[in-house]
Amino acid sequence: MAAPFKAYDVRGQIPRELNVPFAYRFAQATRQTLQPKSVVIGHDMRIDSPGLAQALIQGFLDSGVDVLPVGRCGTEEVYFHTADSGADAGLMVTASHNPEDYNGIKMVLKGASAATPDNAFNAIEAALRSSEVFPVASSYAERGKLADEAPRERYIARLLDEVAGLPLKPLKIVCHAGNGCAGPIIDLLEKHLPFTFIKVDHEPDPRLPNGIPNPLLPEKREKASRAVVEHGADLAIAWDGDFDRCFLYDHKGRFVEGYYLVGLIAKRMLEKEPGSTILYDPRLTWNTIDIVEGMGGKALACRTGHAYFKQMMREHNAIYGGEMSAHHYFRDFSYCDTGMLAWLAVVAELSASGERLADVLEARIAAFPCSGEINFTVDDAKAAQERVAEHFQSLNPKLETVDGLGMDFGDWRFNLRASNTEPLLRLNVETRANQKLLDERVAEISKLITG
Repeated sequence: MAAPFKAYDVRGQIPRELNVPFAYRFAQATRQTLQPKSVVIGHDMRIDSPGLAQALIQGFLDSGVDVLPVGRCGTEEVYFHTADSGADAGLMVTASHNPEDYNGIKMVLKGASAATPDNAFNAIEAALRSSEVFPVASSYAERGKLADEAPRERYIARLLDEVAGLPLKPLKIVCHAGNGCAGPIIDLLEKHLPFTFIKVDHEPDPRLPNGIPNPLLPEKREKASRAVVEHGADLAIAWDGDFDRCFLYDHKGRFVEGYYLVGLIAKRMLEKEPGSTILYDPRLTWNTIDIVEGMGGKALACRTGHAYFKQMMREHNAIYGGEMSAHHYFRDFSYCDTGMLAWLAVVAELSASGERLADVLEARIAAFPCSGEINFTVDDAKAAQERVAEHFQSLNPKLETVDGLGMDFGDWRFNLRASNTEPLLRLNVETRANQKLLDERVAEISKLITG
């Protein structure tokens, strides 16, 4: 039985759903269906990730596919090397922020374009579920070639290019890698940047001694928040395990909602290239739209999820796209999400403006207060959405259908979206400079959802 194929990747429990034999056969099925000549393969710090990556490598080599290994890395490094090397696909073994007994495979195609059910996963899954015996190279000459591990110099140079020639301020920055893969990248950047880094849970550790690195969970924020205050730092940065998501804290130790970072990074990108297109997710929108349109840019809503963002970024040649879940996509990074370029863009903007992160954000939060994402466990997400929609229909809201149920009432709006992977409804509410109205509407909708 194949491991569960999700909308954007493959994820499963170790070893019941995802294991070495599955990874080997996944590589063979990919070769059979997509016909790649060369692939890039990397893995995160989890204890079973190297073995799964090695099984992928062996499966491709035995199928006659050349492999460029990246070793332990972040997901964005696989994206970078796939595009940079001209490989036909890139595969990253990572469970990101999933529980400790899970792992997964993220995948991109040539040019680091998104792998989707239509262009990759449906065919691979069908091949995996068949009884087909995949061909194996019968001679050494037919086997794929294994390259030396990809050097990091070109990837690091690309990151540094984002701030090249800028008058960066000598900021003191707390880095909370959560024993994930981000720490070694900070070490390589450090000698090129004028920042003082205070490193917390810095070394990758497959034992995950401090649990899964996932700063979206409030209980995972205390260390970074406390370290900012204790060290008198200007800000803190935290990442998840494969560092494709980036989270920030201000100098007061307050966690910054990802929604407001989208607007801040959009501002930076529009200063670089005026009039550009910016993508945002439809859960919380007004702050981003206000900034983008105020600077003469074009703001477009995109359905939540990395495959949708990567595809729409390419379609509209968008310079940047941001999700409030802390995924940030850059045109000049093959339209992919990167947790490193995101924080570099923020410090570049703070250096240029001379403002502190807290001061910049407090003004935006006051103008467009939001609830942040509130999750509800429900038995019937569709029925709950219908109750909410019916309750507010008489107010003649503007309906938004990009992703989930969205209603705009002029002075406040909400988005109610079912999770793709869990029995959850996710609620986001925002107003125009009215915290009291925000609190009232959150309470009202919450009561409707819970019955």
